[in-house]
Amino acid sequence: MADEQQAPTAADPQNAQNPNQLDPAFFDCVNEYLELTNKQSQQQGVRRISMASLYAAARFNAHVYLVSVKPVHAAGERKDFLDYMTTMYRRMLNEHLDGMGQERGIDVGESELAAEYAAAGVQVGRVGPTPAGDYVASAGAVPPAASNE
Repeated sequence: MADEQQAPTAADPQNAQNPNQLDPAFFDCVNEYLELTNKQSQQQGVRRISMASLYAAARFNAHVYLVSVKPVHAAGERKDFLDYMTTMYRRMLNEHLDGMGQERGIDVGESELAAEYAAAGVQVGRVGPTPAGDYVASAGAVPPAASNE
């Protein structure tokens, strides 16, 4: 997917000062989306909105793929795109389970990212913070109310 837009990099003016920091506008988008899903969860329940969010994300990302890939390469690049997206989602989900579990004092089990955390000197589980904790804190994300399951 050579034509796809990439996340901001160190070469981007927005990230010139700290190339490892995401653009604050990214977190504005995340917070706006979470605000909507929290509202919908109160009306529909968290499980229904979780499924609706996954369905919408899959539909939108399929659209992004189809407008980003050259039509003659769409079939040949499909598997790579699916592998990339599922790997990225699994990683994000692991990070958020680690961070939110830590934040809420819940043992969420061994992280699939434990070896990476250890190599980076980050403690996980009951011992210390994780990268996802920083994402959650800087985004000011508020999870849906637990009573709406």
